[in-house]
Amino acid sequence: MASSTSATQVLSVTTTALDQKPRTCRFLVQPRKPYFNLSSSAKPFSNKAPFSLSNSNSFPLTKELETNNNSLTLREICQGQVPDHVLRRVEEVGFVVPTDVQREALPVLFRGNDCILHAQTGSGKTLTYLLLVYSVINPKRSAVQALIVVPTRELGMQISKVARMLAAKPMNHEVEQKSYTVMALLDGGMLRRHKSWLKAEPPSIVVTTVGSVSQMLEKQIFKLDSMRVLVVDEVDFLFSSSKQVSSLRKLLTLYSSCNNRQTVLASASIPQHRRFLHDCIQQKWTKRDVVYVHVNPIKPLPPCLLHRFVICGRKEKHRLLLSLLECDLPEYGIIFVGEQSEKSKKAGKAPSTTLLIDFLKTSYGGSIEILLLEEDMNFNSRAASLSEVRQGGGYLLVSTDIAARGIDLPETTHIYNFDLPKTAIDYLHRAGRTCRKPFSDKKCTVTNIILSEERFVLQRYENELMFNCVELRLEIQC
Repeated sequence: MASSTSATQVLSVTTTALDQKPRTCRFLVQPRKPYFNLSSSAKPFSNKAPFSLSNSNSFPLTKELETNNNSLTLREICQGQVPDHVLRRVEEVGFVVPTDVQREALPVLFRGNDCILHAQTGSGKTLTYLLLVYSVINPKRSAVQALIVVPTRELGMQISKVARMLAAKPMNHEVEQKSYTVMALLDGGMLRRHKSWLKAEPPSIVVTTVGSVSQMLEKQIFKLDSMRVLVVDEVDFLFSSSKQVSSLRKLLTLYSSCNNRQTVLASASIPQHRRFLHDCIQQKWTKRDVVYVHVNPIKPLPPCLLHRFVICGRKEKHRLLLSLLECDLPEYGIIFVGEQSEKSKKAGKAPSTTLLIDFLKTSYGGSIEILLLEEDMNFNSRAASLSEVRQGGGYLLVSTDIAARGIDLPETTHIYNFDLPKTAIDYLHRAGRTCRKPFSDKKCTVTNIILSEERFVLQRYENELMFNCVELRLEIQC
């Protein structure tokens, strides 16, 4: 890793400002001291947890699991549980050897236990719970048997696509075999069509946002009497959202009972996870025998990921980013920008994303497509941006944190934090858009463009997430 090298590395690039002569920017890569919070008592994610706690010391906690059965293939683990044609589809897309979370969690899930999946981004949590879903639902039964709840439409579209791909019939399928049906209920402006579908022939699997499913349940468009599996993905994000937490609690307790379903709660970040586990049992979000699967708790981030930072003034950030891009020449990259403040919106100012993408389109000479993804875009525009990104040929995606949760872009090799994320958890999820297992074997980097007063914040993230960040010192030769 670059942080362990003793020699100073130098990166240089020549850039021409619109009103200046060419100049050369030299980035000197200097090793940093390693993070210092290495004791066994260290508590990553020490910020305030969004979960309540009462009398936690008197409540039993489920122990963490240890990896076993390392020699089994994914098919061997799922044999006799998951339909053969689903397993063939899994193997066709390259999933033969199970990831750690699949190796540990699938035997637990196939036994019927509720489960909390806590593992790195890109570690295979989605495939894990989808294999469970296909092991329990009956395609011959017209009823909603599995509900997968997500925080964003983009993540819902992605999971729906994977679920449909796994459910696709083989070419030589039997004529009388009924296929699994998957509905994406994601506020796409087609509620009338969804109502007709749900009433005429309910799908086996519904992938939905909290708002969409709550609206349907309140209007009694459908019920969850036949639901066998409830999955809540990015569960910590949903519980920390003031807009969604009330609806999520109703879904977990009022509209269905944990005793009548198998519950899976998944995320790469679960702050204060022992408190959360306690609340799951006490609030009856899960059964009492829920199993907490925590994979690789010592390294929340992929160890092969290189983290860098460069300090500059506020007015220099655009030019500095341009120099970094011209130096790195990323083929697949994401630039994360902070959300526009309400004060800025009321003042009628253009959002930072718009200013940045306009600057890059006029100044960056790279041949790759520059695209925008942010919360304020309408659903169709956001879908179009992601569709273009996934078509291949290289991309540079300017995005707010909407792209940080669950979006799977395995080709991404470069992350640029144009604005430092607000929390260590946000940093974890942004960084998790790259080094996506098992696809990425390329060198991947996260580069932070920070102000001098933000340096201590980044150091705090290093300690909480246990990674080292090397400094790029900028020298400009005119």
